[in-house]
This record gives sequence, C-alpha cells and structure tokens, in this order.
Amino acid sequence: MNEPDFFQRVYAVCRLIPYGRVTTYGAIAKAIGAGKSARMVGWAMNLSHAEKDIVPAHRVVNRQGMLTGKMHFSTPVLMEQLLSAEGVEVKKDQVVRFKELFWDPQELGNI
Repeated sequence: MNEPDFFQRVYAVCRLIPYGRVTTYGAIAKAIGAGKSARMVGWAMNLSHAEKDIVPAHRVVNRQGMLTGKMHFSTPVLMEQLLSAEGVEVKKDQVVRFKELFWDPQELGNI
C-alpha cells in the first residue's frame, strides 16, 4: 500500500464528514477498502495538520466516540473546542450522543 496515496484517500473521506457529525478511524478505513487499517488512519490524522487544504481531523474519533487524537492538535483542548463550535457536545473527552452523531462514510457508496 502506497502510504502517500493512502493518506490522501483518508483525507478525501475526512473532508466529506458533515459539519456537526463525527466518524471513526475504522469507518474511514472500511470506506477506502482498508478495513484493518484504523491505526494507519490515525497516523494520517496526526499528520493532517500539515496539509495545504484543510482536513477536519477533529471530526474523527475512536470507535467509542473518544477524542483519542486530541494530543495531535496545537493544544490538547482544540479538538473539543472545534467540535463544540459545531454543536457537538463533549464530556470527559467523549462525544455525547455519539451513536446519533456518527456518520458512516460507506453511506456514500464506493469512495
């Protein structure tokens, strides 16, 4: 698997996450046909801040709705602040109403 290609596919899906919604590392991996690569999606999110075009990495959480990537933002609270600004409530680093706010990229079909 070509890593730069993989990362660009991850970023393309991430850019499709609707405002005020969240998805998971695993859901993105499945959507791009790499179902066992959730951890690599996480690495892509960690490096997404260097991308020229904005990648809304704050909308990607772990499978329980936890903000596990928060330490890769410029401050440890920025991920939560960005989600809150979109109306996503977070308590103790977890998205409240996670199941309700979860967006499955596979709803779009082949990505």
